[in-house]
Amino acid sequence: MAHYIYFVSGIDTGVGKTVATGVMARWLLQRKNSVATVKLVQTGCRGFSEDLDAHRAIMGVPPLPEDAAGLTTPQIFDFPASPHLAAALERRTVDTGRISECVRKVSEQYDVTLVEGAGGLAVPLTEDFLTVDFAAAELWPVILVCSGKLGALNHALLSIEALKHRDMDLAGVVYNYCAEADPVIDKDTPRMIGRAMRQAGYPPALVRLGKWDVTSNNVQLPDFSPIFQEALHGLHR
Repeated sequence: MAHYIYFVSGIDTGVGKTVATGVMARWLLQRKNSVATVKLVQTGCRGFSEDLDAHRAIMGVPPLPEDAAGLTTPQIFDFPASPHLAAALERRTVDTGRISECVRKVSEQYDVTLVEGAGGLAVPLTEDFLTVDFAAAELWPVILVCSGKLGALNHALLSIEALKHRDMDLAGVVYNYCAEADPVIDKDTPRMIGRAMRQAGYPPALVRLGKWDVTSNNVQLPDFSPIFQEALHGLHR
């Protein structure tokens, strides 16, 4: 059976990768797929991943066996900073080999594995290795999370350019809810992102995600099938 891994990155920190990852996992679960999420590197936490806990809450599932085994949080650092700096402050380095091995082991047990990154694509994992270069080496298709906040379009277009430059697959874009987004900008930004995707040769698979209420089990989920076309076709053919 095929197993699919997607790398969920953002155009910046605080754009809503964690919520988007959890909601996509919930959507996949509702379609009878087995799904796991992994936090590539967690900073600003001690001994556990707040982001991973949020994934499970949104998914509506208890901790996975792989959570207890440490496979879904292969690298955790105390200081809330870029992984290369958070690791250096503990006189450690980010172990990309362990991350790769943990993701591989998790993915063997699930139909789909969503790997949430830390910050944006250009965030350094080590002094010489950017997050985007690690994802490229792993051959993971990317799901890019963005929003309509001021400045987001610039970051989104640069992110698409970085992926194209590395010949990486862009599975799609999640356009996340942003309370402070100007309505005029919020309307135009998805259009411009779709245009950039087409110009780069990517299918314009953009899915809007509305405000997510984690306390409610009755929130309407968007249709993520444009992003997961390959996986859905491979799993249910």
